[in-house]
Amino acid sequence: MSFSTRIEVRVSDLDPQLHVTGAAYHQFADHARFACVRAAGVSVDELLASGLGPVNLETVLRFRRELRGGDTVDVSCAWQWGAGKTYRVEHTLTRADGVVAATVTNVSGLLDLGARRLVADPAHQWAVRASRPEVLGLPGASREAGDVGG
Repeated sequence: MSFSTRIEVRVSDLDPQLHVTGAAYHQFADHARFACVRAAGVSVDELLASGLGPVNLETVLRFRRELRGGDTVDVSCAWQWGAGKTYRVEHTLTRADGVVAATVTNVSGLLDLGARRLVADPAHQWAVRASRPEVLGLPGASREAGDVGG
């Protein structure tokens, strides 16, 4: 399942040529990921209180077409899970006219905030906290108390 949210380009997102700045593309992807996590039913406050925090390890931004002031952009999130400590989130930023403006790929992990190490199975940690894990590209998981520890 792919999640998408619409964002309106703000004046503060623009450079002097009225193009969206590179930093704003990163912020659009971050905003969409946070909205996606919330749509999946994950409480970020509870995640942090349990001693876990999401971290970005790598971000790749590929520009395709320009975004300008007044544009709206749909930002999708497609989560990709493997067996390791990291996962990917692929974002496609699509203008209202259907043209892909950019793609942003994040390699992320879940940090054990006490040990300062990535957790071994981030997919499981996300799944047990989500009421709608399919939004994160995950199957459902048991929500037993022992399953949600950091």
